[in-house]
Amino acid sequence: MGVQLEQEFWFNTKTGQVEVGKQTLAVYRIGPFKTRQEAEKAFEILRSRSERWQEEDENQS
Repeated sequence: MGVQLEQEFWFNTKTGQVEVGKQTLAVYRIGPFKTRQEAEKAFEILRSRSERWQEEDENQS
């Protein structure tokens, strides 16, 4: 039996759809995410991470 790889989910910014695996050019993909639900919330997750990183940068100054 072969090794089963975990599926990766990507959010396609051009179509607004979630894709399984790398189906689109990297410039249009956000991810990978572990679940379809996470990929569907790609912009929300990115916003949250960006805000957290900005706070960390401000606290280091």
